[in-house]
Formats: sequence, structure tokens, C-alpha cells
Amino acid sequence: MRIESKAPTRVDLAGGTLDIWPLYLFHPGAVTLNAAISRYASCVVETHPTGDERIRLVSLDTNRSESFSSFEHLVRAKHYRLPLLAEIVKFFHPVGGFSLTTNSEAPAGAGIGGSSAMAVAICAALDRLTGAGRSKVDWVHISRDAEAIVIHIPTGMQDHYPPAFGGAAAIELIPGGERRIEINVNLDELERRLVVCYTGKPRQSAINNWGVFKAHIDNKRSVVSNLERISQIAQRMRAALEAGNWSDVGRLMHSEWQFRRKNLPTISTKTIDKIIESTRRKGALAGKVCGAGGGGCVVLLIEPDARERVEKAVVQAGGQLLPMHIDRQGVQVVTQ
Repeated sequence: MRIESKAPTRVDLAGGTLDIWPLYLFHPGAVTLNAAISRYASCVVETHPTGDERIRLVSLDTNRSESFSSFEHLVRAKHYRLPLLAEIVKFFHPVGGFSLTTNSEAPAGAGIGGSSAMAVAICAALDRLTGAGRSKVDWVHISRDAEAIVIHIPTGMQDHYPPAFGGAAAIELIPGGERRIEINVNLDELERRLVVCYTGKPRQSAINNWGVFKAHIDNKRSVVSNLERISQIAQRMRAALEAGNWSDVGRLMHSEWQFRRKNLPTISTKTIDKIIESTRRKGALAGKVCGAGGGGCVVLLIEPDARERVEKAVVQAGGQLLPMHIDRQGVQVVTQ
């Protein structure tokens, strides 16, 4: 049997960091806004003949691999070269041998949820392999928990919903859990107004998220205040997106970025600042870093007729354009 899956990455438009438990509990009404994009993480599972219990894990984009004589051997291992893959395999308790090969179209450390998309793609393939019958929301939670096990710090949940469901959505962060609500926005128009670029430097996700998380838990007033403003801005941006008021969306995105970059000095970089400042002079309404910052990708909201000027400014400022579309489907699985 051969099972192929792929899941889209995402750009976050507003409200990030608040999706890390329990931060959103301190900001009633907290919501994160994001959209799935066509830079995919993929997974291929190929079963071995009956009696061959070996499990082989391969990551093509990082050029790493490892093998285990059986599932029991994998579980007993103390260290992994591909820990995310190994931890998700543990969740599904597969019977029999197989190879699991992954690949990613996201640059290393891009901040567009590449590892989360990979985790969801792996969940989808292993669910099909084992017949577990888990839901997409289950895959979101398994992926989130596997990532936390690997990086040893609290992780958020917004990165896992776009790979699972696609489209543009608000992740409402409420006591007792979270829920995904599709944003009633014209996806064709949103697609025309987004530019995504890579800064050439991997982001510092674990470092920045942990720094902000700890500062909030320690009740550092400036961080608590910034995140409250970010929460309010995200709620207003949701309404602006649904109203198709793009000037307000741009104004709110710019404001969100100003508060976000104040949380830690490592969230922005000279290249990020240069890309955002230079593109705003060429027709971009706003720009912000994707994910935790410190590098990675920048998403820009533009006037559609300014695309050529904005894209030229990105390259001149040291960015690498990442062509993309809005993914409407979310994770896809095919069995051959």
C-alpha cells in the first residue's frame, strides 16, 4: 500500500501568540486569524511485505533518516534524528512495517507553520494506514502535542488548523478549548492582496514564543498590555475582513505589527524592517512577520495594482518572493 498526503502551510494575519494556552484565558475574546497557502508539506507511507516489521523514517528536505527494527524498538529509543515523525508514529500505534517519507516546500524556519503542516500530513497518512478514524480536529491536537513534546515548551494551536481545513479562518480561543470559524471573506480578493516573502534567515520560534510567554506569566505589564491590544486588533480585523474593508484591514495589520514587535527586541530584524518599510512606500498597506519572528517570512497586504512595485521592492530589500495561492481544501490523502 502507498498512501500520499499533503497539507498547506499558513500566513497568520493577526492574533498570534495568544493561541498558546493559557495566555488566551487572560484576554477574553482572543482570536487568531490566518489563511492556508499553497506551500505544502507532504508525506508518503509505503507498507512493507507481511512479516517485515521495520520502520524507516525519512525527511527529504532536511536530508535525515533513521530506521527501527519494529514499532516496539521505536518506542524504546531514547533519542531520535526525526523526533516529530517518531512522536506522531507513537500516537497511532501502527501494526507492521513501513517507510514514512516527508518533504516540505517551506524554507527552513520560515515561520509559516511548516512543521505543523508536516505533522497534520503525517497524521492524515497514518490515520489512513491504521484505520484509526480520528477527526481533523483530533489531528490538530495530536500535532500540537507532538510538537510540544519535541521542543519542550508550550505550543499554540493556530498553526495546525489551516493545514487541516484550508481557507481563511478565525480560531476562537475560549475557555474549555478552541473552535475554528471560517471568515466570510472573498478568498480570491484576499489572494490578490497578499504577498509572502522569505527574509533568508530562519526565525527563532521557540526562543521568541517562550520569551513572550514567560514575560506574560511573570506579569510584565508591557507584554500583557501589548497582547491585550493585539487581541482587540484581531477582533476588529475579523470584522474588517468580512466587510471587505481593505483599508481598515491594512491599518489594523500595521498596528498589530507595531505592538507585536515591542514584545521582544528579537522579534524583528533589520531585513524585516527594511522589507516592510520599503514596500509600504510602494503600495503595501501593511506588513508583519509570520509566526514568532526573528527571521522567517513576512506577509504583506497590498493594493492589487501595486503588486509589481511591491514585489520589486521586496527583492531590492533582500527578500525572496514565495509565490502562493490561498489553499481551499486543506489536507488531502490518496491511497494507491
